[in-house]
Amino acid sequence: MRTLFKNIKSLVGAYDHPPERLFGSEMKSFACLDNAWLAVEEGVIVDFGSMNSFPGIADWGGLEIVDCDGRYVLPAWCDSHTHMVFAAPRSDEFLSRIQGKTYQEIAEAGGGILNSALALQSMSEDALFEDAMQRLQVAIGFGTGAIEIKSGYGLTQEAELKMLRVIARIKASASIPVRSTFLACHAVPSGNWTSESWTRHMIEDVLPIVKDLNLADYVDAFCEEGYFDVGAVQSLILAARKLELPAKIHVNQFTALSGVKMCVEAGAISVDHLEELTNEDVEALRRSNEDSKKGTIACALPGCSYFLGIPYTPVRQLMKADVPIALASDFNPGSAPSSNMSRVVQLGILKMKMLPLESIAAATINGAAAMGLSDRAGVISRGRAANLLLTRPMEGLESIAYDFGEEPVEKVFIDGVEHRS
Repeated sequence: MRTLFKNIKSLVGAYDHPPERLFGSEMKSFACLDNAWLAVEEGVIVDFGSMNSFPGIADWGGLEIVDCDGRYVLPAWCDSHTHMVFAAPRSDEFLSRIQGKTYQEIAEAGGGILNSALALQSMSEDALFEDAMQRLQVAIGFGTGAIEIKSGYGLTQEAELKMLRVIARIKASASIPVRSTFLACHAVPSGNWTSESWTRHMIEDVLPIVKDLNLADYVDAFCEEGYFDVGAVQSLILAARKLELPAKIHVNQFTALSGVKMCVEAGAISVDHLEELTNEDVEALRRSNEDSKKGTIACALPGCSYFLGIPYTPVRQLMKADVPIALASDFNPGSAPSSNMSRVVQLGILKMKMLPLESIAAATINGAAAMGLSDRAGVISRGRAANLLLTRPMEGLESIAYDFGEEPVEKVFIDGVEHRS
């Protein structure tokens, strides 16, 4: 199959030699080629350039032409933080929040993550897989072309491994790249468990199984008051590192606990949430990325801030320190029940004061880097899979946020084929 996209208003994220990531000051310069064309063969990008130097069509056989007049073509979104495998929504808790209860109060009453765990433990592996695959198709329909999926709603050894097996099945079945994360320390299970004993159980009993069965690409933990402290999370990261499993850590969602500095020093690939941030946190991230071109990425989750009414990650402060920013959906049933990455990009612009290209770069090239997928996703380049977004006609990329009631994505192409939801 051959496809020619012509008269593209601007081809965004197109590189002859793509970088792995963009640092804060570089993000506003995410590559754009105006008045462009793009050629795809057998699902792979084979060439692109300016319409002014278009070489013409030598072979019309089997060629599909997509006229993109007034439209942008972008790399598909790279969603580096989701909890897509779960048993049931938590709309009843949403009603409680409307009535005045906080996320923490609901959790303390047995809701939140514990509620999700009870439902998941009783659900079959096949049912979890079928539900998650349906959710994945919805996410792809919104424009997601690469995704990370976490465990963490099991809260027993058996249920956590069940979740990871489901994610492995999704990875084998999905039409897009999928990364799996073992969220070993998400919440302390009910009963006689403490954060210390649960962390020890995960490290000593479960982590070796996860590694032996090749069920995860990363490990994760919720570093937060009332969940897992800095010491517990550090012990998990270091144990996983010995098994060559890097970390992606939830940190600073509600409280700044010096967890960012610890994660950076322990070599975490990303620190996610960061709604609360100290100068020490920013400096640790700055130094990480100054010293290494593969330093820790700061991943913001504006959908969670929007839904819970908590602060947004101060990304402008981080970008001023030249820290690479990723944006992700945090798709989960409790605090961010949406997989629509276009909304995440929109919130980056509207609520976090990112320039349109900065927000797009955060949700593409830097999202791919936060999943270790820089060689496969996040940019438009020759030899890459043609996972692409075609926008509706727009005056400029700022229309993504300005026309906030409109879906910016008109069509999604996965391996060069238009996705049909």
